[in-house]
Amino acid sequence: MVARITKKRLTKIIVIIPIVLVCVITVAWIVAFIHFRSSNIERQFDSVVKKENIHEAILFVENSTGDFSVSFGYGGRDIDSPMITASVTKMFTTACILILYDDGRLSLDDKISLHIDDEVLSGLHIYRGHEYSFELTISNLLFQTSGLPDYFTNNIARDIIVNGDRYVAFEEILEKTRTLTPSFAPNSDRAYYADINFDLLGLILENITGLPLEKIYEQFIFNPLEMANTYLPVKVNDFVPHTFYGSERIERPLFIASTRASGGVISTARDMMIFSRAFWNGDLFDNDILERISDYRRLQLSMSPIQYGGGHMRILLSGPSTFFLASGNLIGHSGSTGSFVFFFPEKDLHFIGDLAQLESPGSAVRFVMQMAMAIDGRLH
Repeated sequence: MVARITKKRLTKIIVIIPIVLVCVITVAWIVAFIHFRSSNIERQFDSVVKKENIHEAILFVENSTGDFSVSFGYGGRDIDSPMITASVTKMFTTACILILYDDGRLSLDDKISLHIDDEVLSGLHIYRGHEYSFELTISNLLFQTSGLPDYFTNNIARDIIVNGDRYVAFEEILEKTRTLTPSFAPNSDRAYYADINFDLLGLILENITGLPLEKIYEQFIFNPLEMANTYLPVKVNDFVPHTFYGSERIERPLFIASTRASGGVISTARDMMIFSRAFWNGDLFDNDILERISDYRRLQLSMSPIQYGGGHMRILLSGPSTFFLASGNLIGHSGSTGSFVFFFPEKDLHFIGDLAQLESPGSAVRFVMQMAMAIDGRLH
């Protein structure tokens, strides 16, 4: 009897040992994989903050479930430090437009003249003698296919950055835009990045809802997602953090407040992670809408390698910009202050952060691309 029990126990042990070994090996592999991924991300972050013009920075990387999560700060910054989201704000504007579309309160094919007064639109888009201002659609604005010129890159912003802070009224933006030549006629299957597209989308949001933009953001996004540290500054005492231009620390609260729907939101990396996951998970609008906005076109050469879809950027990792060494794509947005919010769907990772540098806004995109390549094992 004793021998029989011992034999049974031995049989069980023989069966259990391989299972235990598989479990141990699996856990060890997971731990090693997480360490590999974390160390590669940290290596890229350490590399970027060694650059002479990076004085403060934050990086937050997480997957959709939060099972993998790492963050790094530099210059006293962390994931709860306020950051200027700059053009990442366009994704908030996009989300609000898509929520209204999902609710049937607008169509992406609506002519914007249905929602904006004639005196605002008149003279905005005159190309080769023909006025297209009243033919533009919401889709043209959202996908940057309107052809409207970009006042931001035509000295206004640089003057403010270099010479001092001031508020740029919407009326001034309209007048400046009227003096510039559009890049092409709308619906030419081309894209040209211009902030005026999203300034107009912000106006459409206000006209349809009857609410100021800051309240729209709050009701549609910030409150439902419990983004307690995110806001659109509108009052004198609304805090706007500093950034850098080269070695100079600068504060431009008036200018940031004037960018509104195209670049005015203040947030934190922690809050932006919540938003990025909600946006790409379809928590804010029907998930099928994501397919509708995933139609991409190359932007002007100065924005290479960025493509633009419906209210967001795409960066192909399998193209010449990575010497064809990587795969997949990054979807999200970057901002002129070095802010970035990108999702890497092939690896289920969200990259959120800020390099706080106006002098080289393209550095944020390059940084995220390098991280994606490192995670893919193509860059060390």
